[in-house]
Amino acid sequence: MKVYLAAFAAALLSSTAALAGDVRIMWYSDGVEGEVLADLIDRFMKDNPDVKVTFDNVSYSNIREQLPVQLEAGGGPDIARVTDLKVQSKHWLDLTPYIKDPKYWQENYGDQADWMRPDGSAAISGFMTQITLTGGFANKTLFDQAGVALPDEKATWDDWAAAAKKVADSQKVPYALALDRSGHRITGPNISFGANYVGGDDMPAPLDQGAKDFIAKFVGWNNDGIAEKDVWVSAAGTTYRAAAEDFINAQLVFYYSGSWQVPNLAAKIGSNFDWVATGSPCGPAACSGMPGGAGLVAVKYTKNPQDVGRVMDYLASEPVAKEFAERTLFLPANKAVIAKGLDFKTDDANAKGALNAFVKATSTTAPVALKLPGWRWSDAYYSALVSRVSQAVAGELSLEDAYKRIDEDVAAKVKEAK
Repeated sequence: MKVYLAAFAAALLSSTAALAGDVRIMWYSDGVEGEVLADLIDRFMKDNPDVKVTFDNVSYSNIREQLPVQLEAGGGPDIARVTDLKVQSKHWLDLTPYIKDPKYWQENYGDQADWMRPDGSAAISGFMTQITLTGGFANKTLFDQAGVALPDEKATWDDWAAAAKKVADSQKVPYALALDRSGHRITGPNISFGANYVGGDDMPAPLDQGAKDFIAKFVGWNNDGIAEKDVWVSAAGTTYRAAAEDFINAQLVFYYSGSWQVPNLAAKIGSNFDWVATGSPCGPAACSGMPGGAGLVAVKYTKNPQDVGRVMDYLASEPVAKEFAERTLFLPANKAVIAKGLDFKTDDANAKGALNAFVKATSTTAPVALKLPGWRWSDAYYSALVSRVSQAVAGELSLEDAYKRIDEDVAAKVKEAK
């Protein structure tokens, strides 16, 4: 009974908006970012003794499952860190009247502003605590041993495939290239080849030639033994599968995944070999990865939006955003921080170099890639891509049938939603 009452009390506390004069933040952590934020908030309160900030560091399941219920009831915290930004955007507060300099926010966080506000709105709802970006990793030691130069930042997907195949053959490595089994992951190269999933009416467009060109190339690499075929054929439906372990075990030369892998690779590879982040290889249209991340948003049911604005201004400020990124090993969203460079707090030279490479790669993200995280139909497209491309890789569908099924799957999702 005592355990039940304690749990009930905690749930009630986290579901109630802060009283006037208080600001409550609901936060989840993947790593050390909760500790870093708690330290930053303590410093804010010392400088602003009239504002009491309560910091609830909860599990991600609370954010996914409990917070939406609280919001629908007109409650919740004053500020929350979330990933379902667009879906829940009707609950976010427009901070514009409560922050000191909306222009600063627009200049430094404007690229992601539409991810977290209702369609057609110009609201400033919050900012991204970090940006994730898809991109490649290369086993530099294998390249060095094979005497093959690493392709440069303007190298194409064909350049990387050819170089990785040459290294794999030379060093007797099983796999030259791998791409995570994910519709999101294949979207970066699709966009680099000219793809645009968004139609003129903001509804899903049929699969275009740009997407077809990369998909055909990728399926061909799997059939030719250049790409690690098992990643895409060993699971069914939309099941996600990463190829990280093969890269960690030096069985893979070039791995296309994303910035979130950096801490994992640093921890598991250690000093076994040198590795580098490469950015995204180029296609005919761009050299783009796919962005994502988590955002810190203000909740419109707060009783003291003025104090919420003060807290958000502090956390979004350039020096605080810079320190947060450097201590958490996150890619910052703040444009000024990116432009001036970062000194990530890690002793792992491979990890630090990779993080800096991803920061640099954010400058080549295509406009259509920036739009997709805030587009309603992204998940419908990603799901159709991963399931049907997998079938094409496995030989269960011809390329033309796969393209047709992708369009049919997306159309079915739209019809279901209506």
